[in-house]
Amino acid sequence: MTRPGRPAGPSADTETVVLTAALELLLSEGAAALTPQRLHTVTGVSRSTIYRHWPTPREFLAALIAVAPHPPSRPAGDLAADLHAEVDLLCDRLRDKPVAAFLRALVTASAADPSCTPLRHRYVMDLLEPFRAALRAAGTTDADYIEEAVTAVVAPLLVDALLLDRPIHRERAHRAVDDVLARVAAS
Repeated sequence: MTRPGRPAGPSADTETVVLTAALELLLSEGAAALTPQRLHTVTGVSRSTIYRHWPTPREFLAALIAVAPHPPSRPAGDLAADLHAEVDLLCDRLRDKPVAAFLRALVTASAADPSCTPLRHRYVMDLLEPFRAALRAAGTTDADYIEEAVTAVVAPLLVDALLLDRPIHRERAHRAVDDVLARVAAS
C-alpha cells in the first residue's frame, strides 16, 4: 500500500538538475550563492521543492559531497609507486577547478556557518584516504604514523591550493613522498 503525499526525496532528474546548477554556482560564485531562491531562478525547479530538500547552503554542500566522485584507491602493494601515483592524482584534482574551488567554498562556508565544518572535514578525509590505504597496504599499522606521513605529503599541497593560491608543485609533492618513504625505510 502506498501512502499519499510527497515523496521522501526529489526525483533523480530534479536532483541532478538542482545539484548540477548548485555546483556551477558554487564554483563561479561560492557557497553564499547556494540559496533556494537562487537555485529556483537558475533551474526553474519549484521553490518549495528546493526549500524542502535543500533549505540552506549546508544541505547543498552535503548533497554535493555525497555525489562527489571519489576515485577508488587500489594500492598495488609497492608503497613508493602507490604514494607517487596518489600524489599525482591529488595534484591533478587540486589543479582542476572543481576540487580546489569546492574546498575553498567549504572553508568559507565553515567560517560563516560552523555546522559546515564537519562537511569540510569529511571532504578532506576523503581526499586523504587513498594515502592512508597505500600505507596500510604496505603493512604500516601505526595509525599515528600514518596520519603524520599523510599530513607531511598533503598539507603543503592544500596550503598552496587553498590559502596561497599558488600553482600545485608536483615536484615538491614527490619530494615529500620520498621523505616519507625514507622514514618508512629507516624504521
